[in-house]
Amino acid sequence: MQIALILVLALLSTHVFAADILIGGVKTYVVQKGDSIELIGAKHGVFWKIIAKDNNIDTKLPIPEGTTLTINNLKIVPKVVKDGIIINIPDRTLYYFRDGKLTDIPVGVGLPYEENNMKWHTEIGTFKIKRKKKNPTWNVPTSIQKEMELKGKPVEKAVPPGPENPLGRYALDTTIQGILIHETNKPRSVYRYLSHGCIRVLPEHMEKLFEMVEVGTPGEIIYEPVKIAVVNDRVYLEVRTDMYRKIKSKIEHTRMVIQDRGVADRVDWEKIDRMIKEQSGIAEDVTITKTKKILKFLGSK
Repeated sequence: MQIALILVLALLSTHVFAADILIGGVKTYVVQKGDSIELIGAKHGVFWKIIAKDNNIDTKLPIPEGTTLTINNLKIVPKVVKDGIIINIPDRTLYYFRDGKLTDIPVGVGLPYEENNMKWHTEIGTFKIKRKKKNPTWNVPTSIQKEMELKGKPVEKAVPPGPENPLGRYALDTTIQGILIHETNKPRSVYRYLSHGCIRVLPEHMEKLFEMVEVGTPGEIIYEPVKIAVVNDRVYLEVRTDMYRKIKSKIEHTRMVIQDRGVADRVDWEKIDRMIKEQSGIAEDVTITKTKKILKFLGSK
């Protein structure tokens, strides 16, 4: 969980309120006892395969305790509000704004595919925090009871507080039907698409978030896999996987985001094409170099 001061006001965009705020960056992390590559990714909000690739890790072997890793989690804030919560599904990140400060937290979201003709996408839309629950009982939705039955598992209607409760110790109940922001007893599922629609949070992050967020706090769940920001006259782009398949063409959508921002003549389109293919979720400086700009000009002659 990171906390940053909000220094830039939001600018109106046709997609979301472009924040022009970068958070995160390149850091080092020392592997702790009990860490796995998936859990490290969950802690830092980075796809674990990217961490493995950047650090030449053999994912078939455990990572020795004490190993120093280099992790890049630079990202663009998708939308700024005065006070409240923004959750961008492709980010798998919760952004909490309060008193001029921003707290960003990696989260787990709903499955991207159907199981037994049931759809578990996390819904988009506005909400408010209507209740805070400590040591909650999980009242199992009928849809999940049906899934238990189809999978041949014992059907549970309610799960009391304790280590087997998937809601953990803390839950924030939202006004979107069936959507909770809650601690999880499956930490490796954070920063992944594995829930039944709820927002899963690591225990150490949820404990702090629960104390900060008040009943009545407004929020919004959005879906934007392509984000752009202009910071210190440099153009940054972030491209993520469209797991819910809401975007007809990633190439066209990316071009539209860039053109709507009015920076189409300032970016390196070759680099952007590579980012669209990789969809790493890491923000990159895509400002075209002077040399490429000159060559492009000469080539048009």
